[in-house]
Amino acid sequence: MAPNKRMMFKADVNRIYDDEYYSEQKIKQEKFFIRPSRQRKMKKTKWFAIGMGIDLPFCIIILILLTIGTIMMFSASYAFSYYTQGDSYYFLMRQLIFIVIGLAAMTVMSFFNYNKLHKIAPVVLGISYLALMIVLILPGDNGVKRWIPLGLFNIQPSEIAKFAIILFFAHWASKYYNKMQFARYSVLPGIIVFGTTALLLFLEPHYSGIVILAILTVLMLYIGGMKTKYLFIGFVLMVGVVLLLAVTGGLSYAMSRMDGWGQALIYTDEDMWQTTWQTRNSLYAIGSGGLWGLGLGQSRQKYLYLPEPQNDFIFAIVVEELGFIGATMILLIFALLVWRGITLSLRAKDKFGKLLGIGLTSQIGVQVVLNILVITDWLPNTGISLPFFSYGGSSLIMLLAQMGIVLSISRTANIERQ
Repeated sequence: MAPNKRMMFKADVNRIYDDEYYSEQKIKQEKFFIRPSRQRKMKKTKWFAIGMGIDLPFCIIILILLTIGTIMMFSASYAFSYYTQGDSYYFLMRQLIFIVIGLAAMTVMSFFNYNKLHKIAPVVLGISYLALMIVLILPGDNGVKRWIPLGLFNIQPSEIAKFAIILFFAHWASKYYNKMQFARYSVLPGIIVFGTTALLLFLEPHYSGIVILAILTVLMLYIGGMKTKYLFIGFVLMVGVVLLLAVTGGLSYAMSRMDGWGQALIYTDEDMWQTTWQTRNSLYAIGSGGLWGLGLGQSRQKYLYLPEPQNDFIFAIVVEELGFIGATMILLIFALLVWRGITLSLRAKDKFGKLLGIGLTSQIGVQVVLNILVITDWLPNTGISLPFFSYGGSSLIMLLAQMGIVLSISRTANIERQ
């Protein structure tokens, strides 16, 4: 199939095809998604698109996850908040402030003409580089430098880097779409952009951020038209770099985080007992939940057994209180959000919108999967937050702003408006 007839993402060999491939008759025949009789377009000359409807189902799913996440964050944090801050509502009140700011950002971005991001993608990437370099010259915490303090909350530059990577490769792949099958237009920019970003994250160090960015880079290049064989070449290069760093001692911090991985319930000495404390209590919480859970607010592990339960390990408390059934329902809502976001993006009027929307939505799916693997000890204990649930200002605000961009893309999607 000619390069100009395909775009990206099928189950195995699939890609998303250009709009000319999808005839109007074929779209009308689809059961769930029908091209509206009156086509809506966003003028590329305008900065804001007023009067064109967003996708209401996608917006409702976001608000449902945000509501459930806020309730569970408060339930998981109030004991720890009272013990450390003297106020059971400390984390809740701050999270509500972040939510207000994030919803405002989402609303503004939903009216923003996403095509304008096409031109400033290299600038956004440069801003992410600058933020990642600034954090390196600031004082850290136990040798770790990941946050830029701004009073009310701290900015985590890695959150900006995730968005910048997705935006830049959406810009690049849509601009050079007919040339993405050549290594100089796919592999080379992937190595340069990801490599420089990963180097800055390595100096923090922030290895979980590197893993997420690696997955997002591969995803964006692949759906952008890169040949599958280049994935193997990139994998070999990454393995070679990791082995070189391991041999030279450059992964000492990462190796320390892997101590006790997979052995949380099989500790043999005091050191391993302490090392696996967080993961072990996460597994205790998950096991205690059973099928139906202990009930909302009834978790036992959040009472100073599971350290900082409002952060990366919050889903363990969710399982303990809501059980397997409740946790499964939440994961299904996440899956519905990703599915709906990708569906909207597939119907965007241009390649840039398709690529950008799929990348931003897929980031949520990637983080959810990695977070679940960490709390169940399938992956080493690393800092991967759960979208809409974990406490944090920069991550939540950036996430909601990015969902606003997807809503902006939905304005031009060929989806029937309900």
